[in-house]
Amino acid sequence: MKIRAFDQADFAVVQDIYLQGIATNNATFALEKKSWQQWQSSMLSATLLVVVEQDSQGCEQLLGWAGLSAVSSREVYCGVGEVSIYISSKAAGRGVGTLLMNELIIQCEGLGFWTLQAAIFPENTASIALHNKCGFITLGCRKALGKMHGVWRDVQFLERRSAVVGV
Repeated sequence: MKIRAFDQADFAVVQDIYLQGIATNNATFALEKKSWQQWQSSMLSATLLVVVEQDSQGCEQLLGWAGLSAVSSREVYCGVGEVSIYISSKAAGRGVGTLLMNELIIQCEGLGFWTLQAAIFPENTASIALHNKCGFITLGCRKALGKMHGVWRDVQFLERRSAVVGV
């Protein structure tokens, strides 16, 4: 497995992996994928990473992706980003998430980010465990933050403060 920067040619597979997350009903409030323009405008392109490996025919297979979105347009929050990380169901349990998150942290610190945030459904225990393993702490639970399929959903709010940026 190797990590590389996202390329626009990856978008279709990135969207397929995102749709896998949507289908779980525990990854996002979104109910459908975004267009290229919507996705590009919502993500900070310098932070986008993918994990790939070669299959038995030597073709590159994308196993997961991660990146940040801005939490605010206000200058005071320029070093704060919200993490998105999605792993292909066929790569679950193989360490892809840990590899990707650790590299995302390094890349984002290099770009000057001092705080990474995540908003995760409490039922998504694998994502919470990954974030905790990578240094995130749970700040609290936002009760009944939004409706999904007519049901109010809680969201855990996690944060990772850099030990090298903004200290």
